[in-house]
Amino acid sequence: MGEIDENILNKAFESGKRHEMRSSGCPQCTVAGIFEALGIENDDVFKAATGFADGVGLTGNGHCGALSGGVMAISYLFGREGKDSGDMMKQVPALILSKKLHDQFIQKYGTCRCADIQTKFVGRFFNLYDPKEMEAAYKAGMVDKCSTLVGEVARMATKIILEKRESLKEKAGQA
Repeated sequence: MGEIDENILNKAFESGKRHEMRSSGCPQCTVAGIFEALGIENDDVFKAATGFADGVGLTGNGHCGALSGGVMAISYLFGREGKDSGDMMKQVPALILSKKLHDQFIQKYGTCRCADIQTKFVGRFFNLYDPKEMEAAYKAGMVDKCSTLVGEVARMATKIILEKRESLKEKAGQA
């Protein structure tokens, strides 16, 4: 298998982290980091990631938005298309790669639930609809912690994508 370009992985990390620090929206910032690193432009995927922020709609009661963004990018590249909706097997590559990202995420963070990650990072979950809670989250360092997590997930997902692309190239060369 060919070597994965660390510069691309570092770009995914830096871009994802920068987006999260600047504008928040962990799933969108993860997608942006991955897509920028890979030279992909697709505003539809970025837009579709919006509602997954902070465990779906800022509730904390769902899995991490960065993980959602990573899965969306993987699915965009390797997922089943509408014309193939009757073929269950066409979704398998994206499912396997998404599980790989999930498993790496769990190994690194111990959980994928947003509220649990916030508690682990900054001591508690914050209701980001409340301006006082938002201010407390900033003071607790949540922006720095979550932006680093976004960068790390963008890097993980980008590596999974690049490894899959390399594997497909090798298979095509053997055919």
